[in-house]
Amino acid sequence: MASFFSSESSARIEPGHFISHALAARGLAPHDLDLRQTVVLTLIPELERRLLKTLGNPQPNPHPIQRQTWYNPEACAFSVMTSPMGAPIAVMLLEQLIALGARQFIYLGFCGALNPAYRIGDCFVPTTGIREEGTSYHYLPAEVVPAASGPLNALVLDEAVAQGFAVQSGPIWTTDALYRETALKIRRFQAAGIHAVDMEMAALFAVAQFRACEVGAILIVSDECYHPTWRPGFHAPHFRRGCRDAVALSIAAANRAAGQA
Repeated sequence: MASFFSSESSARIEPGHFISHALAARGLAPHDLDLRQTVVLTLIPELERRLLKTLGNPQPNPHPIQRQTWYNPEACAFSVMTSPMGAPIAVMLLEQLIALGARQFIYLGFCGALNPAYRIGDCFVPTTGIREEGTSYHYLPAEVVPAASGPLNALVLDEAVAQGFAVQSGPIWTTDALYRETALKIRRFQAAGIHAVDMEMAALFAVAQFRACEVGAILIVSDECYHPTWRPGFHAPHFRRGCRDAVALSIAAANRAAGQA
């Protein structure tokens, strides 16, 4: 993995050049999109539907970004869109949003709990990412631990207290291989104090560190991976409550972050 990293600051295909080229083919320039500096991105379509409903179902922007529909809700200071799942494609979108001028990103998604203190529907704010995906190694040397934005995480946690939401935080394991989360690996990461598992966070944190931007996340525990057998909770009432709370928290935190940007 260490050989993936190059110390060169620029690449043959820069995201700014790519997005300008793609927009020019549609007769557009970056300033035509009116993307806001703060963006809430949902990694799960169900969360996007919940978020948009809470925001009054705003009209989509007529110009997709990386084929993703997005929104500028009138009553908010941030933009909203869905990010593709998986580190490589999620990073491609993040790079293009940064090239378009966005600087703060709050992701909404699901995670699997490794820590028995977590239950289905709990809200989790990841702090650092354990790297078992390939994308992050192109952005940071192997010895660097990708981390969420400290100020953005602090804002989210402070807003959770203000809103009366119970939120936990800690390190997350990011993997490319959903179906290779083996019992041995889970025990090893539990022993190392890792709280949860996902498929994007370490890579998104790495890009933010490389590009000097802010990335944070609010994840809902969708399954408990610390039992001898897998226990999903996607249809449980307390999972739906967790999604509702996470959406409300993301709106409050994003508005506050945008006001400080």
